[in-house]
Amino acid sequence: MKKYLTLLTIAFVVLIHPVSSLAGQGGRQAIQEVSDISLDELSTIEIENLTYMREEEKLARDVYLTMFDTWGLSIFDNIASAEQSHTDAVAKMLDKYKLPDPVVDDRIGIFMNQELAHLYETLLARGYQSSLESLFVGALIEEVDMTDLKRAIEETDNEDIRELYENLLRGSRNHLRAFVGKIENLGIVYEAQFLTQEEVDAIVDSPMER
Repeated sequence: MKKYLTLLTIAFVVLIHPVSSLAGQGGRQAIQEVSDISLDELSTIEIENLTYMREEEKLARDVYLTMFDTWGLSIFDNIASAEQSHTDAVAKMLDKYKLPDPVVDDRIGIFMNQELAHLYETLLARGYQSSLESLFVGALIEEVDMTDLKRAIEETDNEDIRELYENLLRGSRNHLRAFVGKIENLGIVYEAQFLTQEEVDAIVDSPMER
């Protein structure tokens, strides 16, 4: 439910922003046993969060690739490559725990989670308005990603999953810095869209992370 509330909120922000297989029974049983062991290692919320993060990172990639094709801004091409690495990293974690991958079709704009599918279209509609709006869309995505990642970190006691999320969080902070930098280079003061202004200022005023 938290995630759906987040999706509804981000959609609202977007709309009101003022700026323009093994064979045989033995083999099948072995697979089931491994799967059961893996599932037992993670809580339901940890599984839900991993599954969601896989497609949320894909959404960022898909939006950025589409915005690059639309406006030709190199920032979108560069950050889309990073988002590909992010969604691949989550896919590897799903595979490690023998969990199903929601990305059964990796084409741009295809999502199992229909709320994310709707959000994708909403973000594109805003980003198509102007190259400036597309930069605000990028910054908004990163702000929301950070919110979801922070919550997912709080909801796991699994060290490797926490490390994954921390890496993704560091990437999102860098991406936000990049988008805000582009916007402010145009003489526009960036105002937080989802995080608090204090959180955004603290991130933007700190150096890029490695």
